Amino acid sequence: MQMLAAYACRPEQSRGRRYAEAAPQGRNAFQRDRDRIIHCNAFRLLEYKTQVFINHEGDLFRTRLTHSLEVAQLARAIARNLGLHEDLIEAISLAHDLGHTPFGHAGQDTLNSCMQELRPEAGGFEHNLQSLRIVDELEERYAAFNGLNLCFETREGILKHCSLKHARELGEVGQRFIDRSQPSLEAQMANLADEIAYNNHDIDDGLRSGLIRLEQLLELRLFRAHYEHVQAQYPGLSGQRLVAEIIRGMINTLVVDLTETTRAKLEEHRPDSADAIRNLPRLAGFSPELRAQADELKRFLHANLYRHYKVVRMMNKAQHIVRDLFQAFVDDPRLLAAEHRREDPIAQARAVADYIAGMTDRHAIREHDAIFKM
Repeated sequence: MQMLAAYACRPEQSRGRRYAEAAPQGRNAFQRDRDRIIHCNAFRLLEYKTQVFINHEGDLFRTRLTHSLEVAQLARAIARNLGLHEDLIEAISLAHDLGHTPFGHAGQDTLNSCMQELRPEAGGFEHNLQSLRIVDELEERYAAFNGLNLCFETREGILKHCSLKHARELGEVGQRFIDRSQPSLEAQMANLADEIAYNNHDIDDGLRSGLIRLEQLLELRLFRAHYEHVQAQYPGLSGQRLVAEIIRGMINTLVVDLTETTRAKLEEHRPDSADAIRNLPRLAGFSPELRAQADELKRFLHANLYRHYKVVRMMNKAQHIVRDLFQAFVDDPRLLAAEHRREDPIAQARAVADYIAGMTDRHAIREHDAIFKM
């Protein structure tokens, strides 16, 4: 059995679920949350949603599903190092991207623009809020309630950021954005595990695609240090093995630094409960030096991969698909199955956004072809 630190969340002390349920047998409440997430429709759909590269561009590129699994693995390792609850941090990690649209951030940004232009009072679209909406309302698996009825602690971890307007509408789970308090340490760590995973694995995918080159990456301090270490240990190593060794080393350096830096802050503040964590400054974080190196890596990816002209071309097509679908469904809801039609215009716009956001890349392409191709 895992030894929990005093500041870890405990399922028996959970703030509970939106709808009362009998305690699970043979597993704890956070395990139940993890299991419900894995079995839900939205989780399976992540297999065909873009991380950086659209699914059909190559079998080895990461999808939202493989990314979520990698985040969960890193988060569990960090949780074990610090005595946090592994089942809770895994549940948060697996659910954090459930609300992503097809085509990644390009799809999200386009859907947000469409909603803002049509119905600004409806609140736009944001994938993080959509993840919470999925687990709270949209999943249809249980007779007694909408959504998955997850524990408060899982839901607060899924909701990484939120405007004050939305926070006031969300009740208890949004209160920390009003109070400016912190989420659990499990939630803080899941967020940073997400950053470690996507930065390093996007480098891997970027090199595999040929859109970025090893020579460019050698200008980055973190990458260069690990490149030199691998070359000293394995002279002449090249190709995919070289890249894998470098990335493995970078991930380990970031995880160790995050663990040690956070442990030092825990020793400084000595929180004696999960609630004490919420009333302290944010404790999870990297050392200043590693934070600077991670930010340098992130800036490089934005400038050289996410804004590479080939990626921009691909995302431009994706934006047109999402915008065309949104406009067509809003203009004529008869194009939608009855379950997606609403009488109220605001509710109809939100239903259209829900429907499009739930599509995989290939589903969106097929729907666009069905409506616009003769």
